[in-house]
Amino acid sequence: MTEAAVAETRGQRQVRVGTVVSNSMDKTVVVAVENRVMHRLYKRYMRKTKRFHAHDETGQCGVGDRVEIVACRPLSRLKRWRVRQVLKKAEG
Repeated sequence: MTEAAVAETRGQRQVRVGTVVSNSMDKTVVVAVENRVMHRLYKRYMRKTKRFHAHDETGQCGVGDRVEIVACRPLSRLKRWRVRQVLKKAEG
């Protein structure tokens, strides 16, 4: 089977966009992904933030960078995501 055929049967991988909040670990970054959800009772939108540990093989990410992460197999106890690309470098 070709790689494209395998991808079709397996489906799309989850992709999220977030901001790097920590890069103090070796080859690991913590990415905060913000999501807007509506409150059930008050019908107001709230911002929910979830943090993901992602694998950064080259160490190119810095704090404040906007990155795209993609789901992968478990790499450690907390890491289930890889950094696909840096969308925007942090200012300064």
